[in-house]
Amino acid sequence: MTNAKEDQKLTAILGWSLQAIEAADKLGRPFVVVSTPEFQTFADENDITFVAWDFDRLNEGSDELYEKLKALNTGVAVPIYEETVEWAGALNARFFGDPRIFNRSLLLRDKGLMKRKAQMAGIKVGVFEEAHSKDDIYRFMKRVNEALIKIDGDTNDPIHIKPLNKAGTVGHVVVRDASDIDKVTDSDFPYLMESHLDGQEFSVEAFIYDGKIKFLNITEYVKLGYSNFVPASPSLEKYRPQIHKAVQQLVDAFEIKYGVIHPEYFISHDGTLNFGEVAARVPGGHIFELIERAYGFSPFQAQIMCSDPATPEEEIDAFFPEEVTSSKGYAGSLMVYPRVRLIEKLDVPEELKNDPYFLKHDLFLPNTTKVADRVGFGNHYGTLFFFGDDSDRMRELLEQYEEYDFYH
Repeated sequence: MTNAKEDQKLTAILGWSLQAIEAADKLGRPFVVVSTPEFQTFADENDITFVAWDFDRLNEGSDELYEKLKALNTGVAVPIYEETVEWAGALNARFFGDPRIFNRSLLLRDKGLMKRKAQMAGIKVGVFEEAHSKDDIYRFMKRVNEALIKIDGDTNDPIHIKPLNKAGTVGHVVVRDASDIDKVTDSDFPYLMESHLDGQEFSVEAFIYDGKIKFLNITEYVKLGYSNFVPASPSLEKYRPQIHKAVQQLVDAFEIKYGVIHPEYFISHDGTLNFGEVAARVPGGHIFELIERAYGFSPFQAQIMCSDPATPEEEIDAFFPEEVTSSKGYAGSLMVYPRVRLIEKLDVPEELKNDPYFLKHDLFLPNTTKVADRVGFGNHYGTLFFFGDDSDRMRELLEQYEEYDFYH
C-alpha cells in the first residue's frame, strides 16, 4: 500500500536554516533545501536533499532552478531570508501557475514600491522619496523641515534613509544634519528616504492562509535592533483589534495569499498607526524562537504549513493556539554588541545568571580580538534569553543589560 506522504510534493526551503529543516522533518513533510554550495557536504552527510544555488545570480537563472526543483517533484518554495523572497516568488509563480505571485514578491523587496503600494491602498505612511545622490538627500531633508515650519536655529527633524532592497536595518542611517549625509557611502544608492515617525515601534508576525490571518503575534520592541519580547505588554496589546484590522488591510492591499509576513508599525499615544515596512520571511531578533517559547508551537512549522495551499485549512486552524491568552509568559531576547574595538575578555555577571527571568545566553569569545563592524541585525556577539510572567519586569531587564558591558 502506498503511503500518502510518499506522493506528497516536496517543500523547497530557500536558505540554510537548521531550525526550518528540523521543523519540516518533524512535520513529516518531504523537503529539499536550496542554499549556497558550502552546505552541500553537511547535507550529504545528514541525508538532506539539497540543491546548491547562488542567490546572487538574480532571476535570469530562475528557470534553471525551477527545472531542478520540478524534477524533484517540488510543489512550493518557502523563503527564509530576505535574499530569497523574490526567488520564492519566481518559483511559486511557476508552481501555482500564477505569474502575479512574482510581482507581489518584488513589492516585498523594494522599499520604494512597497511604500507606494501601501499609500495607494490608503495605508498611513510617512513622507518618502527615493534618493539617487547625496544632493537628493539634502533636498529631501530641507523640504521635510520646511514643511514642519522650522526656522533658523531650530533643531532639524531627522530623516531616515535605507537602501531600497536590503533587509531590515541593513544600511539604515538617521540623518540629522549635513554632516551625516557626507558620511553616506555611494555604493548603497539608491536609498529610500523617509520622514521620522514618532511613537512606539513594534512588529507583527502574521501567518496567512488563503488571504486570511490565522495567527497574529505582536512583538514589542524595547530597543530596535537590540531587544524585544513576546507577546506585547498589555499597554500595546490593547490595540490588538486595531492592529489586526491594519494587518488584514495590508494583506488585502498586497494580495498576500500564503505564508508569513513581518510588518513593522509605529503607534502614537493617541492610537494612530503608521506603517513602516513589511517583509515576507523569517523575522530577525530571534522572534520565532520567542514565539515558540511563549506559545509552545514552532513558527517555522507554521510558516511551512501556511505557505502551502495544499495544507488542509482545518489542519492550519487546529495547529495554532489562542492568541495572547494561551501564552505561558513573556519571552524576551537581548542581542549583545561589544562597545570596544578589541576584545580581551567576556564578563557575564552572577546577578544576571541568578535572575529568575534569565534562561540562557550564547555569548562567546571570538577567535579574533578585533570587533567586526555591525551590519543591520547581524554581527552581534550572542544573545541573552529571558522568560517571565511580568512584562514590566521583562522590559526593565532588557533595558538594564543593554547598558551592561559584557565585553572588555
